[in-house]
Amino acid sequence: MSSQVSQQSGEDQLDPLAVAERWMLDGREVAVATVIETWGSAPRPVGSHLVIDIDGNFSGSVSGGCVEGAVISEAADVIASGEPKMLEFGVADETAWRVGLSCGGKIQVYLERVG
Repeated sequence: MSSQVSQQSGEDQLDPLAVAERWMLDGREVAVATVIETWGSAPRPVGSHLVIDIDGNFSGSVSGGCVEGAVISEAADVIASGEPKMLEFGVADETAWRVGLSCGGKIQVYLERVG
């Protein structure tokens, strides 16, 4: 039983950048989001990646929840235009407490088309 629990699909085990490479080799249009700066509470460290294809498929993580939804949404524009974007997300300490988080934080994500 433990071997079944610990087994993941092949794509989940791959580094997001390896997934991006494979998707590009398959002819898919791809964008890569990279966490380049964090301040305060941030769920993923600097250097974390999320890869997104033109159909909205994704692999990896730059944060979670609504932040990843926003990054995936912006990826379609970046893929279509070829123009990279710098995205910033944050929540103040006061707001964080009201929504059930222990402290605020901010992340900066660089989103670019690859291939």
